[in-house]
Amino acid sequence: MGMALGNTITQTARAFDILAMNNGQPDWDNLLGIIKVWGVSQIIVGLPLNMDGSSSMLSKRAHKFARRLAHRIMEQHIPATVMMCDERLSSVEAREIAWENSWIDNPRAPIDDISACILLSTYFSDPDSALAIDAIKPD
Repeated sequence: MGMALGNTITQTARAFDILAMNNGQPDWDNLLGIIKVWGVSQIIVGLPLNMDGSSSMLSKRAHKFARRLAHRIMEQHIPATVMMCDERLSSVEAREIAWENSWIDNPRAPIDDISACILLSTYFSDPDSALAIDAIKPD
């Protein structure tokens, strides 16, 4: 899972890290610790839709992850909200950027943190593109 950090004042994002997932689950303690330490108040989870805008199996999994994250944040009394934002083609763009800037030397190298940075930049340019978790109805 790629992570990026953003600054709402400067509206800039930077790639942060790639966290290992185990069967679609992160190390929740580590993830929540990062959110606390960095004082994250807004979390944008990528919504991987099909090109026609319909849900995919991955979008259903992302929605489930976002709901679980929101629940865990609430349990930990962390003052943050979770939203979802369309991430179509962010991986393609991330791979192109990483390749052009020589950040990767293998076309299969992980670029999830760069994709997250692109997602966050998209959100900064159009905050209305993010949807509340409850506003998304998985098919």
